[in-house]
Parts: sequence; C-alpha cells; structure tokens
Amino acid sequence: MKLIDISHVLDENTPIFPGDCKTALSKYKTIEKDCYNAYVLQSGLHTGTHIDIPMHLINDDKTVKDFPADCFVGKGVLLDVRGEDVIQMKPVYREIVGEQDIVLLFTGFDKYYFQDKYFANHPTASDELAEFLLSKKIKMLGMDMPAPDYPPFTFHKELLRKGIFVLENLTNLQSLIDIADFEVIALPLKINAEASLVRAVCRVNEESIQSALNK
Repeated sequence: MKLIDISHVLDENTPIFPGDCKTALSKYKTIEKDCYNAYVLQSGLHTGTHIDIPMHLINDDKTVKDFPADCFVGKGVLLDVRGEDVIQMKPVYREIVGEQDIVLLFTGFDKYYFQDKYFANHPTASDELAEFLLSKKIKMLGMDMPAPDYPPFTFHKELLRKGIFVLENLTNLQSLIDIADFEVIALPLKINAEASLVRAVCRVNEESIQSALNK
C-alpha cells in the first residue's frame, strides 16, 4: 500500500480566505536556550487543507469531536473536471459514484493557491451536479479549491444539512489520475469546533498504481 498526500503545507505563508485570521507559526523555544524546540500555532480552522462539518453553516450542536473517526475515511472517487468554470454533470458519474463514497473534484485550480484568483474566481458546481451528488448520499465532497460555490453557499449548506462533510483546499490530485481503487483518509483533530485542519491522504494499493502506469 502507498499513501498519496493531498494536503497543502500549513505555515505563516498559507493563503487565507478573505477576512479570515492570518496564520502565525513561530518558534518560541530553542535547543540552544531551552534544551528543546517548540513552536506555537495560531490559525483559523478554515485555513489550508481542512474539513467543514454541519455546524459551520447550519444550526447543529455537534462539533468535530462528536463524530466517529470512520466518518472521515472512505472509498474515493476522482472526477476530472479540469477546465470547467461551472462543473457539469456527466452520464459516467452515475456509474462511478456510489453511496457513502468520498468524491474528489480535480479542477487543477490549486496551481493558483498563492494568487488572489484562487479565492475570487474558482470553479463552481452546476445545479445538476449538485443535485446528483446530494441524491447519491455521498460521505464527503473534496476539492482542490476553496469551496464548491460562492455566497450565499447554497450547495455548501445543503451538503452539510445532509451530513455530507466538505474537504477543502486539496492539492496533488493529479497523482490519482487513472487510479481506479483508492481510499481517502481525512482525519480531523478531535476538536470541539465547527471545522478542523486535516492531513488528507489517499491510500492506494500497488496493483492500482501499476495499472495506472501501464495505461
């Protein structure tokens, strides 16, 4: 088995959604002075690669700590939607997306991660695609962009209302092209809050990797 990292680095240079608190990561203990190294992190929970739970946008009492760990692990499905400003529904999705799957939208927009357009001009899901994903009762929707929609976040809210988590700001999804069988692991901190920073990875078996290389 192999793990493919689909997370961005988190540090003081991590881009933030307009209006959010800037991330601060600083070293406050050193081996030379204190006999050990230690850092302190100050960050919003919607910074970098992170996961939203229902409480983020709807009235819900559950925080991240209240969800079992297996809620954040599942069979992955990659939808290659590069070049689509509005991500359209395609017939093949009905064949490859199943209930409780974790669907990843590969837009390629992570290449703009450090540019203003990353937050201002990212792709959005069409109404038809949104309705399909909601009807399939997927477990989670992930993407290599900040969100699947813009304010007032109608699709975002509907996902969360139906208990579908939203995994945002992914990267390296091109590594999953042609890999038919993989598992997404997006474990959050066991935190009493509406979202969490995540180290998201995909677990792939060696046979799937070799099969992709032979295509």
